[in-house]
Amino acid sequence: MNMRLVNSHAELKRFMEFPYRFYRDDPMWVPPLRSEVQGQFDPKHNPFLDHCEYALFILEREGAVVGRIAAFIDTLAVDFWGEPIGLFGYYECIPDPDASSMLLETTSEWLRSHGMKAMRGPWSFVSQEWGLVVEGSDHPPVIMAPHNPTYYDEHMTSFGLEKVKDLLCYSISAQEGYEIPERILTLTDRVAKRYGVTVRQLNMRHYDQEVQTIMELSNISILDNWGYSPVTEAEAQAVARDLKQIVQPEGVLFAEDTQGKVIGFAIALPDVNVLLKGLNGHLLPFGWLKLLRGLPRLHSYRMFALGVLPEYHGKGIDALIYRGLYESLYTPDIWIEINYVLEDNVPMNNAIRKLNAKPMRRYRVYQREL
Repeated sequence: MNMRLVNSHAELKRFMEFPYRFYRDDPMWVPPLRSEVQGQFDPKHNPFLDHCEYALFILEREGAVVGRIAAFIDTLAVDFWGEPIGLFGYYECIPDPDASSMLLETTSEWLRSHGMKAMRGPWSFVSQEWGLVVEGSDHPPVIMAPHNPTYYDEHMTSFGLEKVKDLLCYSISAQEGYEIPERILTLTDRVAKRYGVTVRQLNMRHYDQEVQTIMELSNISILDNWGYSPVTEAEAQAVARDLKQIVQPEGVLFAEDTQGKVIGFAIALPDVNVLLKGLNGHLLPFGWLKLLRGLPRLHSYRMFALGVLPEYHGKGIDALIYRGLYESLYTPDIWIEINYVLEDNVPMNNAIRKLNAKPMRRYRVYQREL
């Protein structure tokens, strides 16, 4: 087998195309739009790369790609964490221990040579695409979420990578009889009255201003969350630009106090993966039409983000926003995946369980000293 550093457009194309061949016969995989994948590796499109050093590698056997991996250093994250932790991601590999070892060893050597003392991953050039699926891989991934074979966990542990954090996912389904528990309705009525909190939808006429509000609140509300590093304004604007075509006002809510100050927010994205299935990453010739027609009728969502100002933690504001979001989006066939909840975020997990959401999926992030 031969390891190749990606340093040309042709090699980058092979790096990006490998998953489309690798997962071709996997019924759970949803091919992402090729244009979106290309944008992740384009510095003109993805401002994350402005503060990122990286190297991409492809592994070949008899001229065919059998694996790939990215090694990278998020310089803003390293500064914020105060630790020289390098990252790896975009890992794909055939079920071959030697191939896996070569990919991970190449990554660790690159990170070590660039001054890193630990490697962590899988990570991504895109916000909230972390970890390997270790439970729940029998469900298709939702929008902006990874999917992988079950044997990847063994690849990680065989190389000495250990679990550093799990991220949990829950689901609620009206078709399965879900209703907001009566005790939550009573609680949130009291919370709204006690604190004078109201909940409103996203105002698309002031989209850029609303995005700025979300960015500022995010950088305050999840400041102490594990894995967090500040999002730059350019990154927030890039995400907002990419999501504007699919975001629905009723899926983005703001909680405001009596003075109109935003104290919390939630974002639920339509799960366009339901529509992307079968397009093989292409919008042309007819994929765009499927998206255009299907989006208004789509009732599956990913809870992408939720944040509440620290001074309002533990006061039921999160439950109030969850309730508002469910009622805002409700249809008889609504389905929501509440995604990427840190396993040790006890208040958030307790709040979600009190909503009677069902555990659905578990992602794992690994780390190893170098």
